[in-house]
Amino acid sequence: MIFNREKREEFEALTLAPYALQSAHSKGRFYPEKESSSRTAFERDRDRIIHTTAFRRLEYKTQVFVNHEGDHYRTRLTHTLEVTQLGRSLARGIGANEHLTEAICLAHDLGHAPFGHAGEEILNKLMREHGGFNHNTQSYRIVTKLEERYPNFVGLNLTYETREGMLKHETEYDVSDASDFEPDKRASLEAQIANLADEIAYNAHDLDDGLRAGLFSPYDLKQLEIWQELTAAIGWQNGQRFEHIVRHELIRELIGRLVGDVLANTAVQINTNQINSPEQVQTHSANLVGYSEDFAPKVRALKDFLYQRMYRHYRLVRMQEKAERFIGDMFAAYIQEPGMLPTSVQKRAETKPLHRVVADYIAGMTDRYALDEWQKLFDPYHDA
Repeated sequence: MIFNREKREEFEALTLAPYALQSAHSKGRFYPEKESSSRTAFERDRDRIIHTTAFRRLEYKTQVFVNHEGDHYRTRLTHTLEVTQLGRSLARGIGANEHLTEAICLAHDLGHAPFGHAGEEILNKLMREHGGFNHNTQSYRIVTKLEERYPNFVGLNLTYETREGMLKHETEYDVSDASDFEPDKRASLEAQIANLADEIAYNAHDLDDGLRAGLFSPYDLKQLEIWQELTAAIGWQNGQRFEHIVRHELIRELIGRLVGDVLANTAVQINTNQINSPEQVQTHSANLVGYSEDFAPKVRALKDFLYQRMYRHYRLVRMQEKAERFIGDMFAAYIQEPGMLPTSVQKRAETKPLHRVVADYIAGMTDRYALDEWQKLFDPYHDA
């Protein structure tokens, strides 16, 4: 038996919870297209995202540590893959559409500039008088305007639900303008899951990378209630050697607790509020996917610790300052003399605002490409 699109859609109708979005009920694509015979609409979205140039570039874009600082730290690509795995686990656990969740997770960081949030912040400053810069919005620009892979339309022509989920992706560090997607409504359950998957990934894996890099020690974490619970669960005590196996065990325990709490609390919220349709999810007074009241303060304390001891660590601050200089210098040079831009970028500037074209070009750079480009522009001994 071949499980074609129709069979897969029937399977969704039989197995997904009533509050999940079904691909057969999608509001469709911006440009009319014949749907795939072998994949659902959301599976097709997922595949289109994976095959983009922007997705491949994530391998050499900063998560926290710049690429050349070590081969084993997370990159923007490995972070995205970890978010996607967590998103699928959460979606399957509560009967949501895991293929839609997967598509949103895979696309959520496509628009990140080189050098992580430092790159985004300087581009936003430079673009303040020209519409600003936000990586969520930039991800949306990539899938709707910048990727050129099809003869009959620009972008990827993703479904309404994937595009809405991308723009309504929201964490403590991400807020976007979703005015074109019923802004009075909340994100779908699948998009809410992507939000939490992103947060779980960066909390757990930034903690892992921070310990690996020696930015802080396990003893610095002992005042955190969640750390005390984790070490008690695996039987590790202060004073014992902190082997890499112990670190892996602690991170696994942390992820398990984060996922478990979100699943349990979300189920309670859905049942308590008698949520029985996607419409009820989006018109409910609050997001349904989240941590329990008892667990949320523990996560908050961990996030505060990471902000102070990791994201503001002098090694990272130094790199952030360098990133601002690199990007600021290149932006000013391209604006002053657009003739230094590649020919393909110059052609776009003939019909599009120059500042936005330059921001698009810089945002698409990997860390190492940005460093090479800066040297070509400003090092007299470097070949252009």
